[in-house]
Amino acid sequence: MSKLNDPVVRHSASSGQDSPDVWGIYEPDTGSIQYICADPSTKKAALIDVVLNFDPASFAVDTRSMDQVLNLVEQEGLTVQWVLDTHPHADHLMASSQLKERTGAPNAIGEKVKEIAEIWRGIYHTPDAFDPERDFDRLFADGDTFRLGDMDMRVMLSPGHTLGSITYICGDAAFVHDTFMQPDSGTARADFPGGTTEDLWNSLQAIFELPDDTRLFVGHDYGSKGRDEPEWEATVKTHKAKNIHVKAGTAKQDYIKTREERDAILSLPDRMLAALQINLRGGKLPEAEDDGGHYLKIPVGKF
Repeated sequence: MSKLNDPVVRHSASSGQDSPDVWGIYEPDTGSIQYICADPSTKKAALIDVVLNFDPASFAVDTRSMDQVLNLVEQEGLTVQWVLDTHPHADHLMASSQLKERTGAPNAIGEKVKEIAEIWRGIYHTPDAFDPERDFDRLFADGDTFRLGDMDMRVMLSPGHTLGSITYICGDAAFVHDTFMQPDSGTARADFPGGTTEDLWNSLQAIFELPDDTRLFVGHDYGSKGRDEPEWEATVKTHKAKNIHVKAGTAKQDYIKTREERDAILSLPDRMLAALQINLRGGKLPEAEDDGGHYLKIPVGKF
C-alpha cells in the first residue's frame, strides 16, 4: 500500500560531533517535507518549512501538520530556538507566524524575500501589501551564520526556484528546499516569477561543492516510477552518482534543456495564488475586514 498519502515521520540520527539530529515529517497533501533540526547536546531545535494546511476547494485553514511537528518536538524533549523558511512557498502555506506565536522563537527567511514581495505586489496589484521586515525577525543574507544550541548554521543563497531561496547548512546536514528532488526524481522547477533555470543550475553546482557525506534534505517528494513511499534524504555523493537530471558530468546546456522542457508542461500549483499573498506576510492572513472575515485577492488571466 502506498505511503504517499500518510504523514510519515523519519529520524536521521546525528553521526557525532557537529552532526545534528534531523526529523523529516512528510505532509501528504502537498508532498512537502517539514524538518526539525536539533543540536543533540543542548536539545535546541530549528523548525524548517513547516506547513499550515489549506484546502484549495474551500479555502479552509487548519494546523494539523504544525501540531504534528510540535507534538514531536515535545516527545523528543526539544526546545524550539528558530522558526525558519527557505523561501516563500508556492504550493503550501507557511506556519511561520503561528509557530512564532506558539513557541516564542524568532522566525526568519532570506533577505531577498523583499524583492520577491515587489514582484508579487505587481501581480496582485497591491502596491502597499507585504512588509517582510515587519513579519520576519531575521532576513538572512548569503553567508550569514547563527547559532543553534552549540552548533553553527550557515546560510547559502540558492536561487533558481525563486530568486531568494536559501539553503540552511548545519554540520553534515543541508536543507536544500526546492533545488534537488530525490535522485530518482531529479530537480525542482524554475518557472515561477523571478526563477531561472540557469540560476538553479548554479545553485545545484554550489551544493555539489559540499562534502560528499553531507546529508541533503529536499523540500518535496511525490514518489517516482516504482516507488510509492516518500523519501527526502540522500548524500551529495549519491546525487552526484544517481540524480537523473544533474549527476556529475552532466553538461549545463543539457540540464537547462531538460529542465525547461519539463517546466513547460507543468501545471500551476493549485494553492499558489492564495499561498503567495499569505506567505509574503509570514503565513498571516490579510487583516480582517469590518465583518471580521479575511479575504484574498486573486489575479485573473495573469498565468
